[in-house]
Amino acid sequence: MTDLQIAQSISPKHIRDIASALAIPETQLEYYGQDKAKLPLSLIDENKVDSSNLVLVTAITPTPAGEGKTTTSIGLGDAMCQLGKKTITVIREPSLGPVFGIKGGAAGGGWSQVIPMVDINLHFTGDFHAIEKANNLLSALIENNIQSKTKSLGIDPRTVQWKRCMDMNDRGLRNIVAALGGKAGGIPRETGFNITAASEIMAILCLSNNFNDLKEKCGAIYVGDTWEGKPVYARDLHAEGAMAVLLKDAIKPNLVQTLEGNPAIIHGGPFANIAQGTNSILATKMGMSLADYVITEAGFGADLGAEKFLNIKCRTAGLSPKAIVLVATIRALKYHGGKPLSEVAQEDTEALEKGFPNLERHIKSLKSFGIPIVVSVNGFTSDTDAEKQLLKSHCEKLGVAVTLSHGWAEGGKGCLDLAEKVVEAVAQCTTQFTPTYSLEDSVRTKIKKVCETIYGAEHVILSNEAKSQLLRYESLGYGNLPICIAKTQKSLSDDEKQLGRPEHFDIHIREFEIAAGAGFIIPIAGNILRMPGLPATPAAEHIDIDENGEIVGLF
Repeated sequence: MTDLQIAQSISPKHIRDIASALAIPETQLEYYGQDKAKLPLSLIDENKVDSSNLVLVTAITPTPAGEGKTTTSIGLGDAMCQLGKKTITVIREPSLGPVFGIKGGAAGGGWSQVIPMVDINLHFTGDFHAIEKANNLLSALIENNIQSKTKSLGIDPRTVQWKRCMDMNDRGLRNIVAALGGKAGGIPRETGFNITAASEIMAILCLSNNFNDLKEKCGAIYVGDTWEGKPVYARDLHAEGAMAVLLKDAIKPNLVQTLEGNPAIIHGGPFANIAQGTNSILATKMGMSLADYVITEAGFGADLGAEKFLNIKCRTAGLSPKAIVLVATIRALKYHGGKPLSEVAQEDTEALEKGFPNLERHIKSLKSFGIPIVVSVNGFTSDTDAEKQLLKSHCEKLGVAVTLSHGWAEGGKGCLDLAEKVVEAVAQCTTQFTPTYSLEDSVRTKIKKVCETIYGAEHVILSNEAKSQLLRYESLGYGNLPICIAKTQKSLSDDEKQLGRPEHFDIHIREFEIAAGAGFIIPIAGNILRMPGLPATPAAEHIDIDENGEIVGLF
């Protein structure tokens, strides 16, 4: 059965029943049909947040074979519920770009899914659309001010960094020329589009602590400079109020359920190679206010998602996880060990051993945070007993708890051992996480610490352009912000072709960007696309709907 067929085989509970199990009054629900609802921010209780247990799910360096991080998160949440632990799974919303591109949906898989998975992977409750509109409203206000003769701020069009966004992979919009059509069309300039998940508005929504904080962060967005070189912010355009109005519903977390009828919250979806790559602070705190355990995840591998989850999100929110689950697969480790993707289903203990260093690097990096780690091996039918025993023995030698999980095939039942080990790890955690760097460190020092401690790099090299940009941002007072290094997710280095555990490599920072509203500075290593393109055969070519509304080919 496909993921969609499995999801359609289950009759979901009414969302009021899911809410009732969490002691949420029906009057507090904002219904979006019978199977999803938005939750008011008033349900967040900081005292309960402090007593709840946050568990982060991350992974080794991702491969085309896939590691099943979301599937593991959902299966773990269901397993925790089977153990009698009051648990909520809190994850990100999928972006339409990957759904119609190459990756497919992001609602889990097999018997570890959140539903209604079709809605979740399509328009859901309209959050992405609202973010897109708020982003593009600011673009319209910028263009209008540049053209204005009476209210002009004197913005130099050449310095405008703000781009429009759209939640679809469209390579033709990466770089465009806007404002053509003569004098009435404005002043022509080069610009482009980002995919919505890479918009700073998405990062802001997910890092806001309340509605006023959201509005303030929107106002702090750095737009560009005047002709005299003075910075211009969104608040100078009086944009933050209208932007916040467009986000008034999007800021509320979304309540859904797993296939096993357990509660799940889905909210926000920033990419992890250009933003913090995790669901919103508000969704996480909502889950922690309503349950004793919250299972959450961070995008891509631990070098990107987990690092940013801890150093950016947790620092901003005042949170600290009690355990970290590191997801790995035998087939992915064989790929990192040099096995061709087409052959990873074949037994090869030699390739598996050669792939161990990637797992080792991530374990070492995560240990630097001082939080207990559990390795979850996401099982596949192609895994052999010899390979499973070899990997298990290796993790035990490293002094890390390890278990085999089968969330895709068995749902929560297949993750019970993982759940028991997570409960043990949470009980062992007695301290807050240790950040990789201090906010008082210089930007260069912050970059150096992340590159050395998390990636295993030897040196950091800044281009002349990056040095110039950094001086500018530091002069504007942004030197004490956390950093959000943008690099490829396919390698620990900034070269996607270097698989496994690269050694003796440097990280090259070619330029900087500032997300002043979101509250972080972005060193960019390598070529990072904020607007992905479609593959040669996009998933959209196989998606269809019949006269009865039945969808095929979506997953």
